[in-house]
Amino acid sequence: MRLSGKRALITGAARGIGRAFAEKYISEGAQVVIGDIDLARAEDTAAEIGATALPLDVTDPASIEDALAALRASGGIDILINNAAIFTAAPLIEITRQDYERAFKINVEGTLFMMQAAAREMIAQGRGGKIINMASQAGRRGEALVAVYCASKAAVISLTQSAGLNLIEHGINVNAIAPGVVDGEHWDGVDAFFAKYEGKAPGQKKREVGAAVPFGRMGTPQDLTGMAVFLASDEAEYIVAQTYNVDGGNWMS
Repeated sequence: MRLSGKRALITGAARGIGRAFAEKYISEGAQVVIGDIDLARAEDTAAEIGATALPLDVTDPASIEDALAALRASGGIDILINNAAIFTAAPLIEITRQDYERAFKINVEGTLFMMQAAAREMIAQGRGGKIINMASQAGRRGEALVAVYCASKAAVISLTQSAGLNLIEHGINVNAIAPGVVDGEHWDGVDAFFAKYEGKAPGQKKREVGAAVPFGRMGTPQDLTGMAVFLASDEAEYIVAQTYNVDGGNWMS
């Protein structure tokens, strides 16, 4: 029960990794609020796992403020996980401004202004807090077909460093998790991009990347939950502005 008495907001948690975080946090004693643009699915998930759901579009300032106001009225916020994100891929000469703008608006702008809103609440509350951003191994390096996504996740790592240095004076620890290849609904979409641009059969890229992981398989959302609990707990008080790889050995830094 390392998170007993804590209130956590997890963005994009109606499914996948975010849902796994929500379930684990509840098992550790936290009260969890799922913020998702797909409210119907968020409400279904919340009902299944014992959380609360609210509508949240991380690209909409009014939606962010409404979400934080709801949290303020019901006991505040101790933990934020910036999990909402999208993936996109294309050869450099085919990248569109629309794809670029959408990816950066959700992955970077959404992360920045969710951090800002949560930090303002945490400072006003006067009890510190924990912010965890979801980066990626893609933010550690370039990839031929994934320029926009890689750049957006590199920006998340950089924002984590700057925000961590800025907010620790208020007792707010900002850190990040960089997953590797994680199986699930998200990677089915990623596989489709590579099938299109590399001429691979559906499922082939997924099998290849899984086999290439030193651990011997793709990750699962549950493989990430231990780090998410640790970084939100009192055990991580002295950890500031770091990004931790949880990727089965794919990347060393």
